[in-house]
Amino acid sequence: MLTNADITELTDFRRELHRFPEISGEERETAARIGAALAPLKPDQILTDLGGHGVAAVFNGAAPGESLLLRAELDALPIEETGQPAYRSTIPAKGHMCGHDGHMTILMALARLVARKRPATGRVILMFQPAEENAAGAAAVIADPRYAQIKPDWAFALHNMPGLPLGHVTLRAGTMMCASQGLRIQLTGKTAHASMPETGLSPVHAVARLIPALLALGPGGALTEAFRMVTITHAHIGEPAFGISPGAAELWAKLRTRDDAPMAALYDEATALVRAEAEKDGLAVNFLTQDAFSATVNDAQAIARLTSALEALNIPHDDRNLPLRGSEDFGRFGEAGTKMAMMFLGSGEGHPQLHNPDYDFPDALIAKGTAIFHKVMTDILG
Repeated sequence: MLTNADITELTDFRRELHRFPEISGEERETAARIGAALAPLKPDQILTDLGGHGVAAVFNGAAPGESLLLRAELDALPIEETGQPAYRSTIPAKGHMCGHDGHMTILMALARLVARKRPATGRVILMFQPAEENAAGAAAVIADPRYAQIKPDWAFALHNMPGLPLGHVTLRAGTMMCASQGLRIQLTGKTAHASMPETGLSPVHAVARLIPALLALGPGGALTEAFRMVTITHAHIGEPAFGISPGAAELWAKLRTRDDAPMAALYDEATALVRAEAEKDGLAVNFLTQDAFSATVNDAQAIARLTSALEALNIPHDDRNLPLRGSEDFGRFGEAGTKMAMMFLGSGEGHPQLHNPDYDFPDALIAKGTAIFHKVMTDILG
């Protein structure tokens, strides 16, 4: 069990992480803080710079057995914090507005418990993963040749969730979160004097047609197998000048499907639509893709393990509001035979939503999240 001193120290640790957020791919100092906090706990192995700035601490059990991985995320968001806690972000336009500081602290709390009493069998891998927010991190960690040393039989993660009662858990077997992909559409024509737009090739009309047409491809609705959603997230046309008819534009769209398989068809329809509209106005077109998330699909056996732990701890749980339309890259850890599951841990029904500028992780969840992970670990490894 965590002591009162543990909780005090871990709360301070979480708030220190909160003060110094780093966005995806830039988590060097956050990873260094994690490594420094892990070192006194003497894991049997610490792997650093996994898939970027990832850190994995390995604690071996007393006898051979299965490997169990628990994951937290290192990265923050490019959002200016508007809340006013004493430990608010010191980095302009960056903040832990998703609670990854809390997730890291839960794993650090678990590291304390494992260091005091190793599992009876197998090994525990505490994975502090980079670049979750842009979908690059899990794939990069798995692609790192050293991941083969720690490839787990089981993998678990949690995410705090505003809107749920504090400490309430939602989970389900099967699809938990949607697949999504960012599509950057670049249209190129020719600039002209604003008084003679007919002498150039402006993308303005194409963009005006494309926005409603792309939205119509993915109207959202119920999260059935047929679910598709397109969200326009950014548009840029020309330069900020009154004397120039623009010659270039860029439109960003997030494509979303419940499952992985339908994504290819939605992408093909979206790009075909753009090509047709660009051709009408004689525009060149280029596509870039990024932030590509696979669907998060929970393994039934792993969910059974989580559910058993929740019941043993008398933590209320159900499958309300699932699956979610959001995306997560943790699902990639379920590839190649690993039994994987993710759950949501309630942050409070009136709590600011994830990615809101006044969001802050509730410190009351540190002990509860740690207890759940510790119970799952001891149930599997002893």
